[in-house]
Amino acid sequence: MIPALIVLLPLIAGMLCLWLPSRRAWENLNLAAFGAVAALAVGLAGEVLHRGPITGLNGLLRADALSAVVVGVTAFVALACGIYSIGYFRCDERDGRISRAQLRRYYVLTPVFVSAMLLVPLADSLGIMWVATESTTLASVLLVTFYNQKTSFEAGWKYIIIGSIGISLALFGTVITYYSAVNVLGADAHAGMNWSVLVEVADRFDQRAMRLAFICVLLGYGTKAGLAPMHTWKPDAYEQAPVPTATLLAAAFVNCAIYSIARFNVLAEKCLGHAFSGNLLMIFGVGSILIAAPFVLTQRNFRRLLAYSSIDHAGIMVAALGFGGPIGALGAMLHLVFHGVTKPLLFFCAGNVQQHYATPYFWRVRGVIRTLPWTGALFLAATLAITGTPPFSLFQSEFKILSAALAGDHVWPAALSIAGLVTIFAGFLVHMSKLNLGAPRPAEARAVECPWKAGAMALVAVVVVILALWLPRPLYKLIENSSRILGGMT
Repeated sequence: MIPALIVLLPLIAGMLCLWLPSRRAWENLNLAAFGAVAALAVGLAGEVLHRGPITGLNGLLRADALSAVVVGVTAFVALACGIYSIGYFRCDERDGRISRAQLRRYYVLTPVFVSAMLLVPLADSLGIMWVATESTTLASVLLVTFYNQKTSFEAGWKYIIIGSIGISLALFGTVITYYSAVNVLGADAHAGMNWSVLVEVADRFDQRAMRLAFICVLLGYGTKAGLAPMHTWKPDAYEQAPVPTATLLAAAFVNCAIYSIARFNVLAEKCLGHAFSGNLLMIFGVGSILIAAPFVLTQRNFRRLLAYSSIDHAGIMVAALGFGGPIGALGAMLHLVFHGVTKPLLFFCAGNVQQHYATPYFWRVRGVIRTLPWTGALFLAATLAITGTPPFSLFQSEFKILSAALAGDHVWPAALSIAGLVTIFAGFLVHMSKLNLGAPRPAEARAVECPWKAGAMALVAVVVVILALWLPRPLYKLIENSSRILGGMT
């Protein structure tokens, strides 16, 4: 029952917004739906911890620990964005940037987008998981083009073209995976696309077919995650989309893509051993970190800077899967959670700065901490958190991932990763210190910050601080169980 409600509630909310006439009704309905989903996600996590995997809709939906973690992060990000979007779009509407029709489009499409993202980790069938991923693209591309500008349509066009190629490759990989298993499924052939069935017989898959399947899946879902060199849609989409949409793409949708890769990686490792898939994952993961580093150093647009940060962190998670072992799997899951709850704070702060100064460019903004004190202070804190500065939680996950690399004797990948991470840290610190700490323009007076936007930032900041100091035992147990699934122990 809980998995079905988690998927259906946002979808129903989005459909109702088609009929409701007022902005306030759209805001309240979205907020209520995302609040309910967050509560259900907590309930789902508790059920999984106490009972193990649970199913819904006659086995179409299935939630294990890995699913529960991804659902929980997605629900948290959606709730934070639901709060932030109220203040954000009221400001846009007041400034004449959007019409009532555009606002309705946002409140209809965003719950649909969230519902599709929640279906990805809850679908037992790899085919339904692919359909859910494709559905996220169809909903989110209309949000990327939300502002109806030439640059928005260019970003949306690039997103849909590159994303369609990626999702096609993911479909080929899914079909070939079934082909590799069809001769060993026996009586379970009717459920031959279900991950829970495939994982039990993965050691007997056709190895040649599985090699091709994993390559297609990695390229396909890697495109959705924004791994290099399939990352080129990300900077444009993150810059042009409304801030709440960009946040969902960066902090929630990327986890769905990594989740899909991880599920197929379990099958590939059982069939082929760790070396084949592990080496590919290391190449794409470390390569993404290294590609992101120089762009972070030279970036002039803070919305695009956050896109390259997302490419970097997707690379870290994929590299962790490639390093393998219990430590690598645990590091990947910790990083998925810590990155997912931290990244919204950066986007919310960036959105506040862009709306106040009417520009996304670093060189036009100085002294944010004096003009927008809460935004400026949290922007600096979020910068330290996202770059893995102690004591923030991302330092812990990155340390575990690098430990896994050294434990697996992957010295060069570890060294290249460290070089990339240090470069990114330096670039972020230089950019953000200039933006926040410089003297403001003489005409810039201290501004009053929107309570809705401040409330969303406070919610995320509190969670970031708590996780920096304390990881609740139930959450750690869930993450630990997820890492065991990634290690092939179902």
